Amino acid sequence: MSIYLFIIEEEQRFTIKLIHKFASDYLRSWFPNLGSYSGFSNRLNQLSEAFRNLTSSLFENFMPQDCHVNQSLLDSMPIITCSGKRFAKVAKDLTDKGYCSTKSLYYFGVKLHALAFRRDKTIPFPEEIQITPATVNDLTVFKEAWSNKTNRCFFGDKIYINQDFFSDLENEKNSIMMTPIKGVKGKCLENKNRDKAADDLFSVAVSRIR
Repeated sequence: MSIYLFIIEEEQRFTIKLIHKFASDYLRSWFPNLGSYSGFSNRLNQLSEAFRNLTSSLFENFMPQDCHVNQSLLDSMPIITCSGKRFAKVAKDLTDKGYCSTKSLYYFGVKLHALAFRRDKTIPFPEEIQITPATVNDLTVFKEAWSNKTNRCFFGDKIYINQDFFSDLENEKNSIMMTPIKGVKGKCLENKNRDKAADDLFSVAVSRIR
């Protein structure tokens, strides 16, 4: 862990192969039992839970004072191991084939889901992170991992629109979900035009916070 984190921070080398090569070339006197690249890679994989605990500790101990602890932002991003047009060969027990609407592409990989505290006029600070296969829905992750949080105002995108679930969440946990307004299929044109200005203003406000 020391080798991995030190070389990423000081040398800006981000692949395990480059990290091992730098350690082998320049840090051998510090780590005489470094071993081969495959052995180093295997040991890192076995330390996944240690990295998880370290990350949780960093989130807790270095949280900035300007965080709004009762306001959380939700988002996700794809971690692509290969194109959806190819056959997956990397981490097949963890990855699957998903679709990223933002990039308009199919891919093999995983998805990173982030829950973060809102901060004024700067990027949010992570509270929790989940890694799932690419096909796992953002709302499913929220229900399983974060729906027990009380007295919280969440800001998410349209994937989190589920009136029945979040009505129950508000009643039981005093937590609400704010999302952009989603058009109602079959709504008459007169009502749609009448509500458009208010709906657009609300959607813009939510999007600006996120």
